[in-house]
Amino acid sequence: MQNDQEVGAEQTEPVETAPVEPAPEAPPADEEPGIIEEATGFISGVIEDPSIIIPYLVDAGIVVLKVIAIFIIARIIAKTLKRIVVKGLVRAKLDQTIAKFFGNIVAWAVMIIAIMAILESFNVRTTGLAAVIAGASRAIGLAFQGSLGNLASGIMLMVFRPFRVGDVITVSGVTGKVEEVELFSTILDTPDNRRLIIPNGAIFGSTLENITHHQTRRVDVNVGTVYSADLDQTREVLMRAASGVHGRLPDRDAVVFLSELGDSAIAWSVRVWVNTADFWAVKERLTRDVKVALDNAGIGIPFPQMDIHIDGAVARDA
Repeated sequence: MQNDQEVGAEQTEPVETAPVEPAPEAPPADEEPGIIEEATGFISGVIEDPSIIIPYLVDAGIVVLKVIAIFIIARIIAKTLKRIVVKGLVRAKLDQTIAKFFGNIVAWAVMIIAIMAILESFNVRTTGLAAVIAGASRAIGLAFQGSLGNLASGIMLMVFRPFRVGDVITVSGVTGKVEEVELFSTILDTPDNRRLIIPNGAIFGSTLENITHHQTRRVDVNVGTVYSADLDQTREVLMRAASGVHGRLPDRDAVVFLSELGDSAIAWSVRVWVNTADFWAVKERLTRDVKVALDNAGIGIPFPQMDIHIDGAVARDA
């Protein structure tokens, strides 16, 4: 019995086992190589073997060529469609100003589609971009409020049509012939052949003078004569000069108007009506004829002067 207990005691003794090492933990996600490490490794690889960059250059070159091709083709299509739209609307007897405006809209639409295609070539999802733009619409509106205002002004210019292509206007302190009304600006050519591009907002929001709106205009030539000249004789001389000027409209009578008794001259205004296209030529001829007629009649044209009268004796130094 005692032997059995000793054997049982021996069997219940704990068996020593080798310690089990824990499995290595995976590195946390933040310890994985980042963009900077990857870029550093790539640059190191290029330094060691420059040939590995050739496939990347080929891919980039293909993308660049694709972008250039899309842009060139889009420009050609935009210009062609614009020309077709303008010609079609003009043939439909629509005003040239409106025809060019709609032509510009078509051209801009083509370029927008081309930009979307270029973004797709860079793997930019335009649907996501549109969602971002829609979400940031207020910020975009504030950033482009000037451009949007010019666009709205351009539409209003098309609706109210205060001028057309070919009209000569004065706006924002400049005068020029309207060449084209675009979406955001209006192009003017000045008489000395300078091109001016004025935002539509500046035109629609300011006082505008359409010089060539009417078919006829009045030419005014102001002249002063000496006080010693006879008024009736002066009127007759000026009337002959005005009636005989070449280019005036025969169905509109010439007018000689006594306008003011100035400080040193009697002010006259000589007026005739002409076709708008002949305005400057007739104005020059009338100015010359008035000067020649007054000279031939012996009527002087005084220059500004001042007479000083001194009362009493003038003291002189000894």
